[in-house]
Amino acid sequence: MLGAQTYAPYGADVAIGIALGAASITAMSLALVLSARPRWAEPLFGGLDRMYEVHKWLGIAALALMIGHNTFEPELEGVVRETRLGEFASDVGEVAFNGLIGLILISWIKRIPFTRLELPWPIWRFTHRFTGLLFAVAAFHQLAIDQPAGLDGTLGLYLNALSLAGLAAWLFMQFVAPYLRPRAFVLENIDQHGTVAEMTLRPEGRALRWRPGQFAFLSASDVGMAEAHPFTIASAPSADGRLRFAIKSLGNWTRRLPERLSPGKRLRVEGPYGRFVFRRRVRRQVWLAGGIGITPFLAWAEALTDADQQEIALVWVVTTRPEAFAAERLATIAARHPGLTVHVMASAEDGCLTAQRLIQLVPFPLCESELFYCGPAGLRDAVVSGLQATGQRPRRVHHEVFALR
Repeated sequence: MLGAQTYAPYGADVAIGIALGAASITAMSLALVLSARPRWAEPLFGGLDRMYEVHKWLGIAALALMIGHNTFEPELEGVVRETRLGEFASDVGEVAFNGLIGLILISWIKRIPFTRLELPWPIWRFTHRFTGLLFAVAAFHQLAIDQPAGLDGTLGLYLNALSLAGLAAWLFMQFVAPYLRPRAFVLENIDQHGTVAEMTLRPEGRALRWRPGQFAFLSASDVGMAEAHPFTIASAPSADGRLRFAIKSLGNWTRRLPERLSPGKRLRVEGPYGRFVFRRRVRRQVWLAGGIGITPFLAWAEALTDADQQEIALVWVVTTRPEAFAAERLATIAARHPGLTVHVMASAEDGCLTAQRLIQLVPFPLCESELFYCGPAGLRDAVVSGLQATGQRPRRVHHEVFALR
């Protein structure tokens, strides 16, 4: 709006083109700020998972706005005094335009269209790092491009401030955060449960403080796994600061993890993040986990105290019973808390979980409860739609939508 108002005297096409370009700079700078994972912003979005969703859509919006800016390219040759710097800024603007389109498309497209091929994570992450450099070129373009004499400088100040914020966030994530944010931990123990590696980490220095259900970014530079990946902390906070992670082999990074790690190895942990935490105020709760989605509920269950008098039904869906690596641990916790019931359902033996089956397993009306879900989106959608059809939809459905891309 500010761009359109500032350039309105020079014609509608010019005003639209400038407005689209300014909006594109704004969207990209905000996307870079959110990519820095600022702690103050997470509560505003309801968690880092949803903040990253907004980050993704800001990138998509920036792409669409850039294309619009290029379509309505402002023609001001007759009303500006051209300079060499302005001409150079115009030329590099084309470089930034084409480069950002390519990088945003790579960031946007996880799966290669019309194929079953998925863009490898290392390639996606490597190309994503260059976004800040091309944004710097775009910021220079808007700063140095020739402008009409006597133009109101408010728009320039606004865009320069946003550009500085975006570039500062990118520089912080590339050169400061990797050394400032993570804390040092030592691998104390690692157990393999089929495709799940369960690890216990001991803090080397200051312990991490977290709430049950939050996640952290884990990396292991000493064994060539410096790229941080997010995992839910699968244990309740303890006085000694120990963390437990249960990590399923789902990709190259997670497959290599148990092979390269052994007790005594150092790891780096950054966090905590996330808002998928235990809600004590909810009287009746259904915890539904699909596969490795049990991890936040393990932390929730361990954190239960005698003061927690909620009615809780935990249903854990796995393919085969050996995959339920924490079944005995959960049964022990349930024995201490009469309000907690635990059901492990193996789909290979018991069939797929349906809404009707869930209603039978839960010892109270689902319509009087809140459902907390962690696992594949398909299972969640099928169960929730089935509950809706039977008139037993929970009062609220809570879930995380976190994805790195």
